[in-house]
Amino acid sequence: MTTLSIKDVPEQWAQALRQRAARNHRSLQGELMALIEAAATGIPEPSVQNATHGALRRSAGVARRGGKTIEQIYAEHLKRFPTPFTEGPMSVDIIRQDRDSR
Repeated sequence: MTTLSIKDVPEQWAQALRQRAARNHRSLQGELMALIEAAATGIPEPSVQNATHGALRRSAGVARRGGKTIEQIYAEHLKRFPTPFTEGPMSVDIIRQDRDSR
């Protein structure tokens, strides 16, 4: 991997980036990588409000947080499964059976 270095960054910019990284639950390095990835790939970096708190995933070799909102995930799920599941065991029954077996 290539190493990049930026010199003479104004302190107010550096402080703003540190605050942004903290809001996104990232290190400064992680925040800068997300910004560079968004600029290099043309994929907009998700805003703080739309950022999920899921596990890190790999995209184009760079670790970043997912960018889907709960509403987007729900809409995708409804497309795949338009009707609710009515067959098979209920989760509450599986949990109860497991609990009672102890």
